[in-house]
Amino acid sequence: MKTINILMSVAILSLGMSNIAIAKNDKAKELPPGLQKKLQKGQPLPPGWQKKVAVGHVLEQNIYDHRKVISRDGDFATISIEGEIFKVIENTREIVDIIRRNK
Repeated sequence: MKTINILMSVAILSLGMSNIAIAKNDKAKELPPGLQKKLQKGQPLPPGWQKKVAVGHVLEQNIYDHRKVISRDGDFATISIEGEIFKVIENTREIVDIIRRNK
């Protein structure tokens, strides 16, 4: 009985800690309020966002929100963001191919 209580406590603690870690990671990727306002007004994305993208990386939501969908094929979408073209897994925003990069 004591072993079961210990196992249950460990399971509950680990579930609680995983939610905290996920929440912190999501929060860390948000833009500051001033940049959010600029983006909402249609102003360009911050300089250097392109440096953050590579095959296998997940596009940040604030960057992904500025996409134009070129085509969809099942779970994949070909998108354009400020002239750069990517193939992504639509549900996760993971980049599977960089088709065209601006120089």
